[in-house]
Amino acid sequence: MSKNPSAKKIFDLSHLKRVLVLATPYRSKLFISLFLSIFLAVIAPLRPMLIQLTINKGISDNTMAYLMKGPGGFIIEITIIQILLLLIETGCRFYFTYSTATLGQSVVRDLRNDTYSKILQLNLRQFDNTPIGTLTTRTINDIESVNDIFSDGFIPIVADLLSIISVLIYMFYTDWQITLVCLIPFPILIIATYIFKESVNKSFIKVRNAVAQLNSFVQEHISGMALIQAFAAEEQEQKKFTKINNEHRHANIGAIFAYSVFFPVVELVSALSIGLLVWWAARESIYLPPSSSEHLAGIITSFILCLNLLFRPLRMIADKFNVLQMGMIASERVFKVLDNPDFTPAGHHQNYQLEDSHRFKGNIEFKNVWFGYHENQFVLKDVSFAVPQGKSLAIVGNTGSGKTTIISLINRLYQIQKGSIAVDGMDISRIELDLLRSQVAVVLQDVFLFSGSIMDNITLRNPEIKKEQVIEAAKMIDIHDFIMRLPGDYDFNVMERGATLSMGQRQLLSFVRAILFNPAILILDEATSSIDSESEILIQKAIDKIISGRTSIIIAHRLSTVRKADAIMVLEHGEIIEKGTHDELMSLNGHYSQLCKSQFNEQ
Repeated sequence: MSKNPSAKKIFDLSHLKRVLVLATPYRSKLFISLFLSIFLAVIAPLRPMLIQLTINKGISDNTMAYLMKGPGGFIIEITIIQILLLLIETGCRFYFTYSTATLGQSVVRDLRNDTYSKILQLNLRQFDNTPIGTLTTRTINDIESVNDIFSDGFIPIVADLLSIISVLIYMFYTDWQITLVCLIPFPILIIATYIFKESVNKSFIKVRNAVAQLNSFVQEHISGMALIQAFAAEEQEQKKFTKINNEHRHANIGAIFAYSVFFPVVELVSALSIGLLVWWAARESIYLPPSSSEHLAGIITSFILCLNLLFRPLRMIADKFNVLQMGMIASERVFKVLDNPDFTPAGHHQNYQLEDSHRFKGNIEFKNVWFGYHENQFVLKDVSFAVPQGKSLAIVGNTGSGKTTIISLINRLYQIQKGSIAVDGMDISRIELDLLRSQVAVVLQDVFLFSGSIMDNITLRNPEIKKEQVIEAAKMIDIHDFIMRLPGDYDFNVMERGATLSMGQRQLLSFVRAILFNPAILILDEATSSIDSESEILIQKAIDKIISGRTSIIIAHRLSTVRKADAIMVLEHGEIIEKGTHDELMSLNGHYSQLCKSQFNEQ
């Protein structure tokens, strides 16, 4: 694991700079945090210094009467100063912690918005090849680790280092010999810190990978729970989950063990330093004359306080370094998502100058289109066809022939490798993406409904769509009465993926959604294959209404749907082998004719 490439790039300065640039909109909080870190470092030795001054003053004057005389006595004055100093330091530490935390959360909010925005633009092949749980981990867990860079990593480390330097300067200035004696055990601490850092770093990387695996596994298998239960595969899936969960546990135990060893070692080194300090003080008091050792008590007391000020940040700095390290690794993963070049561009720099209200006529033309999900593995091969405005085209073919691929290219869910696709004579790659997709409605075989109300799923939370429009579209599909019978009617919660509705009901809702957006181009992908006969009758009536005056592309196996199309195209292995009307293709006695006869025999 130490050979993990991510671990070698922890302190890539350009990478760290990019993280810090994220804080540019909040530079005031960043500068305040840095200023407070310097200020707190400067005042860190003041309390030991005041303690030393108090003790030395009392010993040198050898009278408590002087110290306590009058309301302005030295002890009272020094106590008031220390209380004020303590209040100032407490207030500064509060604001330092608060400002670094709010800075981190502000950066996380912006970064998460940018990451999700980029995910929305990625080509679908990215979702085909990347587990959803992995992208979830990038958007949630990894970005939260970026917050730690600011709240528990970079800025706190700077503050601790400045505080350590400030205290050491004071100690060397006060008595360099005693300081060196106190620092004798420090090599042990340095070695222990390095071992701790490396051990925890390895464990954290394992934990991060295990979290990503857990997210992917849980999300995928909860989504497919119906299949798992249907095939009584609970025991096998539980074993897989237990294995991944055990890996996560072992990774965390490795980090826990490192912490369990490191903190006692720090306490041991701290005790050794204080012991050496006491030993040296006793030696000095024995061998030095009273005139030379009269201030020793104040120095020893202040040095004990200084050692506490040293070991407190030293005990945590290794941990904070690991937090910074893991934050940098997490940010690198997030930046890989942001820098992913495989996204759908809004359009080339030479876009057509079309108004947002532009209405397409719906003429579709494919010219010598080649496309493959993987390079040089073409699914469509030199495909050319045209669908005139207001006409319908049915596409038939065996599974894997490229039917769904064609409709995925029309609204640019994927980018073609060769050829061109045009709408109304305009290359779709030069049409603004939002404008193009706003006028292409797709009804898929596997209808996806989000957790929320029926109204939200139909309108996709578009505030410009009124309820009256939704009701009118629902009545056109003859589903309005069914919706009104549900608890809450249009506010009925369909739950995730429409779990509370049947397949036919979900399909009918998707038709309402398609009609409501009044598309110029309508695409039906096996829209009637998963519904019962009664629902099919309703949808067939609706199809006749909504395709009227619209360019329509229909993928269907059922003859009743296909034969009504103005033209039929037969695909085989990504190539067009037949094209014509139903009667023309039947007269050819070719592939289409065989498909129809086969379906007739099945029926």
